[in-house]
Amino acid sequence: MHLIELPSVMGPTGVGKSTFINTAAGKVVTPVGHDLQSCTATIQHAFCPYPGNRSRRIVFVDTPGFDDTFVDDSEILRRIAVWLATSYGNDMKLAGVLYLHDISQPRMFGTSRRNLDMFRRLCGEDAEKNVILVTTKWGDIVPDVGRRREEQLKSSFWKEMVEHGSRPARFEGSKESAWEVIKPILANKEVLEAIRIQQEMVDLGKMIPETDAGNTLRAALKEVAATHRRAVEGLRAGVGDDEERQRLKETEKELRELLKQIEDLKLPFMKRFLSLFTGR
Repeated sequence: MHLIELPSVMGPTGVGKSTFINTAAGKVVTPVGHDLQSCTATIQHAFCPYPGNRSRRIVFVDTPGFDDTFVDDSEILRRIAVWLATSYGNDMKLAGVLYLHDISQPRMFGTSRRNLDMFRRLCGEDAEKNVILVTTKWGDIVPDVGRRREEQLKSSFWKEMVEHGSRPARFEGSKESAWEVIKPILANKEVLEAIRIQQEMVDLGKMIPETDAGNTLRAALKEVAATHRRAVEGLRAGVGDDEERQRLKETEKELRELLKQIEDLKLPFMKRFLSLFTGR
């Protein structure tokens, strides 16, 4: 009998999720992007045996980031949420979750913060004890600088998660390093019954816009849309040469796309209407 365990690998685009999985598997099982365009836009699975114990089958779940090159954040949330809800409904339990962060980044950019916030909303506080916070790309940075950034992450951005039981780890590029990162999840005796969005959608029957992650993403998109509106107004007031007109055109297009995403994350009218009578 083969025991199947599912660690989910999450994090921003370009952080090295596919590279981590391929390194752990010892072969290419999921495509890796080498340019500014994201490569993983769908949920992908990679099967590999556990080193030293062939009776354990590991199924890595590679997820897209919320800053994908071609796919809207609302669609990324839908894909992740549907997969998680379906797997939970089929009694497939996650062994744990790896959240990857690029240590070579000089600071936490807006997209990195949004990814982390969305990740926390997807998981929920109770599941954070089953999370490994993995720093990647140590070969791209001076070790002392990396250590300082790692300490800053643990003392600020990751502070609450660490307090809730999340464990920091380093992926340093080797297969041995990858499995050292994974071992605490596979050794954890506390089963991860469900993360928050699985409970919300399956147990509570919520639609994606009603979930904590859906509400968080909608609020974040509204903030970005407000910034774009101000930019459009400023560009319209001072538009002159062809370059400025092109910038205005691109900003207006981005604003329309943001508004569409916000609309997609609105609760359907009938659901809102029924909630007035059911309290849900």
